Amino acid sequence: MDVALELLDPLVLDKAYAWVLPRPGGGSTGGAPGGVGGGNGSYSDPTSLLNAGGASPYSNESLWPRDNIYRQIISILVVTQLGATSLYFFFSALSYYFIFDRRLEYHPRFLKNQVRQEIKSSMSAVPFINILTLPWFLAEVRGKSLLYADVAERGYAWLFVSTVLYMAFNDIGIYWIHRLEHHPSVYKYIHKPHHKWIVPTPWAALAFHPLDGYVQSMPYHIFPFICPIQRYLYLVLFVAVQIWTILIHDGDMITGHWTEKFINSPAHHTLHHIYFTVNYGQYFTWADSYFGSHRAPDPALDPLHDALKVMRAKGLVDEQGNPIEKPKEE
Repeated sequence: MDVALELLDPLVLDKAYAWVLPRPGGGSTGGAPGGVGGGNGSYSDPTSLLNAGGASPYSNESLWPRDNIYRQIISILVVTQLGATSLYFFFSALSYYFIFDRRLEYHPRFLKNQVRQEIKSSMSAVPFINILTLPWFLAEVRGKSLLYADVAERGYAWLFVSTVLYMAFNDIGIYWIHRLEHHPSVYKYIHKPHHKWIVPTPWAALAFHPLDGYVQSMPYHIFPFICPIQRYLYLVLFVAVQIWTILIHDGDMITGHWTEKFINSPAHHTLHHIYFTVNYGQYFTWADSYFGSHRAPDPALDPLHDALKVMRAKGLVDEQGNPIEKPKEE
């Protein structure tokens, strides 16, 4: 998040805050753009120029300089809301219109107006999830994490190592969080709403109870506080996770590829929604395999079979699943 504010402050936010809360007389004594006491992963600190009697190059002519905590809170909430919503609509639309098999909408357990319900549920959850994650992002911006800026500080090899550690930490963390959420004492309170979608579409990716969405995201937020990671790399990985969450809800049951033994594919997650107690993993299958909850994708388990039965009964497809063209009316 510190990267996002570093980019957006000079482009948009400085002007916005100067317009909403202008400094009387248009003074040029704006505060440092980084976190107070920060420097390990936040913006660079120009206070040396101020101490030398010079004007800050980051002046924004607002009563709230960039390191003002109230400004940071508002900025984070706005950026996360717009960012999460934009990613959701863009990549969900791509997946829904170009990957998702629309014939699945004829499945007996596909709900009436399900896509609309999924979008409504997602958009209701996102603001509350963003509020819950605010303390983590605020701590990052104020320099409390182990995010660092200069790649040379730890070398290029550490970029690879930290990426592997990030994925491994998230995978095992989410596996157990997700599995525990399926315990009867917890399931009905926070995770059941997401399993309303037996045959999900990509629009279901964020259709969680807000507490469910937050708890499952915690490993992503905890990681930069326990392991050093380059801040641009962290941003890329964090965004990639959001996209991956959308893609594994695309209902794709393609099987037979060697990677399905290692990657928790959309086919695995489709089976999770159908059978509930299998395939809890995020990226990989190793945790499910080791802890006995793995169910391998099988063409015979494809929910499309049941959808095609309904379509045949309606006279929409033939026995091979090919569309039946209705004769044109004269």
